[in-house]
Amino acid sequence: MARRGGRRTVRAAVALLGIGCALGLSLGGCIGVPDAPRPEASAVPAAEPGLAEKGGTVIGTGSVKVALIVPLSGQGAAVGSALRNAAELAYDDFQKPNLQILVKDDRGTPEGAREAAQAAFAEGAEMVLGPLFAGSVQAAGSAARAAGKPVVGFSTDAAVAARGVYLISFLPQSEVDRIVDEATAGGRRSFAALIPETTYGNAVEAQFREAVARRGARLAGIERYAAGNPGPAVERLRGVIAGGGAQADALFVPNTPEGLVAVASALTKVGFSPARVRPLGLALWNDPRVMAQPAFQGARFAAPDAAGFANFAQRYQARFGAPPPRTASLGYDAVSLTAALVRQYGTQRFADTTLTNPAGFSGLDGTFRFLPEGVSERTLAVYEIRNGAASVVSPAPKVLGPSGI
Repeated sequence: MARRGGRRTVRAAVALLGIGCALGLSLGGCIGVPDAPRPEASAVPAAEPGLAEKGGTVIGTGSVKVALIVPLSGQGAAVGSALRNAAELAYDDFQKPNLQILVKDDRGTPEGAREAAQAAFAEGAEMVLGPLFAGSVQAAGSAARAAGKPVVGFSTDAAVAARGVYLISFLPQSEVDRIVDEATAGGRRSFAALIPETTYGNAVEAQFREAVARRGARLAGIERYAAGNPGPAVERLRGVIAGGGAQADALFVPNTPEGLVAVASALTKVGFSPARVRPLGLALWNDPRVMAQPAFQGARFAAPDAAGFANFAQRYQARFGAPPPRTASLGYDAVSLTAALVRQYGTQRFADTTLTNPAGFSGLDGTFRFLPEGVSERTLAVYEIRNGAASVVSPAPKVLGPSGI
């Protein structure tokens, strides 16, 4: 189960309207990244012609106004356009709720995000959905605090989360907790790790150390390596992870697909056996290049359940003529959440106590909730790689676990 800092969540989930249920249900029915510390984003489709010009458009005609601030020009424009499309799809799926979404282009910059947020609040927006990049979330959050309004951002950098600035994105910290919990539950008690010397590596190492300690497991060894050059670190860890005298029974390897291919090659050279020491990874492992590596057969990784996104992606492509980037589901869930809160909570719809409801919310990518400090927790599935493909070995729970344990 997803946790951060040792927290757990209560066993209930407030659900939103979504694809898996009949459309039109209220709260209580069911529903339905590309900046530091997340490594490089995967390629996304080019922005559709004309979408950049939609920066001043409005989705919906309801009386409750919120802003969607994303890059529709400049850095990140393709992802920003997809988030805008996903918001439109969610609005229509929710049968046109009492909502008006003011779409603002932040041009992929903090200055643009600040200007967009200030303009949106001047037009009556009660909340900001977005921006995408960490610096832009910080800038919009500053303007939002001055206006006394909340932000639900798409950045994957937990460092920009704060009270009133909530991240709905896929945070690697939740993935670390889930894979360590699953490994220890399955009997793995001695962990090693190969971690890149990157901002992402720093973030996941801290969470990994905490998760291993919380589960009462042993840390047999950790080695860091310069991006693209894992060989020396693997050699230093050889006695811990390779041969009949291997001290570890699990090896944590967080990285991008490109980085993981290099790590797999280095592991093979030292005689690493994934049957003896199980490799463990995060959502970025969900890539054919990773699954093809002999060193990773039998590996397990934590990631959102793919079923919800697959359904969404089919419908998105049918409507907009191109497959969505993985991040697009965040735009859908953010608007679905907003519409449900408007329908259910009246004047308290965007209050901090409403947004941090410990029961959480159900989205395309599983159940999630916002903690008071702004980070999110998610239910995640665990996948195992066999014969070059991944299959679920531990489904994502429907609800988050109890908190404070």
